[in-house]
Amino acid sequence: MIDPRAIVDPSAVIGENVSIGPWSIIGPDVQIGDGCEIASHVVVKGPTIMGSNNKIYQFSTIGDDTPDLKYNGEPTRLVIGDNNVIREGVTIHRGTVQDNSETRIGNDNLLMAYVHVGHDCIVGDHVIMVNNASISGHVTVGDWTILSGYALVHQFVHIGPHCFIGPAAFTYHDVPAFVTAFGSPAEPRTINREGLKRRGFSTEQIALANKAYKLLYRRGLQLDEAIKAIGDLGDDAVIKMLLSSLENSSRGIIR
Repeated sequence: MIDPRAIVDPSAVIGENVSIGPWSIIGPDVQIGDGCEIASHVVVKGPTIMGSNNKIYQFSTIGDDTPDLKYNGEPTRLVIGDNNVIREGVTIHRGTVQDNSETRIGNDNLLMAYVHVGHDCIVGDHVIMVNNASISGHVTVGDWTILSGYALVHQFVHIGPHCFIGPAAFTYHDVPAFVTAFGSPAEPRTINREGLKRRGFSTEQIALANKAYKLLYRRGLQLDEAIKAIGDLGDDAVIKMLLSSLENSSRGIIR
């Protein structure tokens, strides 16, 4: 299932039932798990570890080194999980030694055409990045988050789980869990009500999330006051999720 016109380095480890299209290049120090589909004109460089059942479309470049000027050829890697769809022209860079030397993509993600994932990023599970969305180095994107087309995320920003970032939004600061953000710079608008509903959260949990959001953004409280007030709402999963994203913020949250 490897096209004879593909170039596969002898040291690459290729799993079972893997297809590799014509004119694709699989470099040294690359591991590709079972059932992956690599289209034509794809470049995969190592060190890269890829799980099972990933599908990579044409003209994507996976696992190249970063253009970060601090990078000096040190050994770093890219780790990709299972069941990801990586569409046309996507670029994903390996990490740098200034961070954890690793870029990580989770499971069941959809990266649409021309998405860019910079060095040392961590992308969770079930994330959707729409066409031309780009995340700079050291960015974390939580599970079930959607980055709309042309959304841009600044270095070191943390985006919590279940967030929705609007089209062409430029995110300079951290986005708390289940918050929707629009604009440049991105500003909070409301909770991601539809996203929470689709993910199986109850009506009561969504109402609780909305109450917590209002404490954070509609009551004029200082951040530490808002965190205390949100904590007083109980220990439901949505409250824990929001508090975790607030307490782990390092750049400050969008306001």
